[in-house]
Amino acid sequence: MDYRIEKDTMGEVKVPANAYYGAQTQRSIDNFKIAQDINKMPKEIIKAFAYLKKAAALTNFDAGILPKEKCDLIGKVCDEIVQGNLDDYFPLVIWQTGSGTQSNMNVNEVVAYRGHG
Repeated sequence: MDYRIEKDTMGEVKVPANAYYGAQTQRSIDNFKIAQDINKMPKEIIKAFAYLKKAAALTNFDAGILPKEKCDLIGKVCDEIVQGNLDDYFPLVIWQTGSGTQSNMNVNEVVAYRGHG
């Protein structure tokens, strides 16, 4: 498998080269190896995050904070998430921290990487 090196405040981490996620998601995969084949984060949660992020983009566009091009791009990727087209890029398990930060970051990373791709 080919990898790319991602950097964040905690240092470097190897991420699969074709993944639409980044360092935070990879760290969660590495740190929570329990039952990765059967206890994935429910897709309904991922879709809910996508609806929320699209709504935030539209609101920020309406408020004059976010340019239309970025709003449209975020909305397009969020629609792909809701349709299930990017399910392979949400590998996290339910056994993570209770705040949902890692799942939130997973969605952020997919929106950003897919938006650039």
